[in-house]
Amino acid sequence: MTLNGWLQILLFCGIVLALVKPLGAYMTRVFAGERTFLSPVLVPIERGLYALAGTSEREEQRWTSYAFAMLAFNLAGLLLLYGLQRMQGMLPLNPAGMAAVAPELSFNTAVSFVTNTNWQNYGGESTMSYLTQMAGLSVQNFVSAATGMAIAVALIRAFSRASGKALGNFWVDMTRATLYILLPICIVLTLAYVALGVPQTFGPYVTATTLEGAQQTIALGPVASQLAIKMLGTNGGGFFNANSAHPFENPGAISNMLQMVSIFAIGAAFTNVFGRMVGNQRQGWAILAAMGVLFVAGVAVTYWAEASGNPLMHAFGLEGGNMEGKEVRFGIVLSSLFAVITTAASCGAVNAMHGSFTALGGLIPLINMQLGEVIVGGVGAGFYGIVLFIIVAVFVAGLMVGRTPEYLGKKIEAKEMKMAVLAILCLPLAMLVFTAISSVMPSAVASIGTAGPHGFSEILYAYTSAAANNGSAFGGLTGNTPWYNVTLGLGMLMGRFLVILPALAIAGSLIAKKTVPASAGTFPTDGPLFVGLLVGTILIVGGLTFFPALALGPVVEHLAMLAGQTF
Repeated sequence: MTLNGWLQILLFCGIVLALVKPLGAYMTRVFAGERTFLSPVLVPIERGLYALAGTSEREEQRWTSYAFAMLAFNLAGLLLLYGLQRMQGMLPLNPAGMAAVAPELSFNTAVSFVTNTNWQNYGGESTMSYLTQMAGLSVQNFVSAATGMAIAVALIRAFSRASGKALGNFWVDMTRATLYILLPICIVLTLAYVALGVPQTFGPYVTATTLEGAQQTIALGPVASQLAIKMLGTNGGGFFNANSAHPFENPGAISNMLQMVSIFAIGAAFTNVFGRMVGNQRQGWAILAAMGVLFVAGVAVTYWAEASGNPLMHAFGLEGGNMEGKEVRFGIVLSSLFAVITTAASCGAVNAMHGSFTALGGLIPLINMQLGEVIVGGVGAGFYGIVLFIIVAVFVAGLMVGRTPEYLGKKIEAKEMKMAVLAILCLPLAMLVFTAISSVMPSAVASIGTAGPHGFSEILYAYTSAAANNGSAFGGLTGNTPWYNVTLGLGMLMGRFLVILPALAIAGSLIAKKTVPASAGTFPTDGPLFVGLLVGTILIVGGLTFFPALALGPVVEHLAMLAGQTF
């Protein structure tokens, strides 16, 4: 590790912190329906969309109606994206003549992008036409991110309102998230990426002649526009198979920093939105502090592990850090930082091969996802994910002092705890059950690229990434098989909607409750003690749940590496 490396990490953290308040203030105004500098242009469009949808910004929904609207919209998106892939060979904007995508792969990809996972069992430049990339994948990048933001705002209203029934309007929240936040920022980011050298064209692929006289096809396309939303919406699905390690998606250090900041910007700002809407910004800063503690710890371990290198290589006289699977233009520090960011958020974009990290370097991305990606997390998804752990933390605090738990004046009772535990447990259910089956099924084992504990880690990482709605992969696993396409798709659906529905049920219960004034016995939730309790709750729940599986994979691999053994 070097001073220069830590300065780059601090620069990233400083930029993200500087964006939290201004972006949080703007987002609060948007979701409150207040006037912004974009209102003169966007209000007529917004009202036109409401008219087409048959709704109004004055109409609000109970949690059941809110959930039904969300499910219906996402089901429609899934079916449309599936159909688009199956028919792409007959549709325009297909200069490379891409054929229809296979049924199981179409299902996996449709579920992947609708759930904001963006797991890719295909190479984008060799499988998807321009039309599918834009009208299918990029559109879902926007609306799946907007869905997560809408759910987060609905949950925030449950704490900021008292004795109410309605959480807002799903159609209104999603429209505002897309029109006022995602689209404007993505337009600016797209122009910036084009200026940095990222392609944006409808032209056909280019054939080049190498110095040796060989013919090489260079894939191009509308890359910059998809790149902008894949990062800002924490989607992660790349236009190219190599994702953000590809020079056309990530040309250099400036584009790399821009992408990393984009991943964290909205998720971090949501903590400020929460503080503003509940009338106490210290509450938001406390949540962000808990996220920050976990994030910095993860970066430190990953950077140290990769900078220390592999002792098996050192035994051959090859000193230095682990550069396997990394781009020279990013090096160890920016590869390590990117890996932690993309798995702390539910992004999944990669600028290095996580499967080529050292055992401990690859352990942290796994843990980030297994904790529910609450360390900033996906846009909206990270916030409502950490609220579930907040409910558990304040419940534990209430038990310790013999007092009914409460958070921001709302009593946390049996219904809220049951829903929170249900949402938290659905992730290990999807991650571990499918991993266990795939680890003993011969056809599934045949897909791994490495024997021993690393091969087990490939399977564990795949199902962890799917259920956590992340989308990154260890590599080495051949996922484009009927078994993995279907089971990974099911894991994505469980990880998305079996968390959203309990979260909305909690919101529906809390919004009907009165706000109880704070008293001398109220546990303060805006100070260091609460931050420590929340961090401890997240680590204990994750540690107790996943340590046995991690012990069979990365931990064993690390111990074997120290002992000088290979598999």
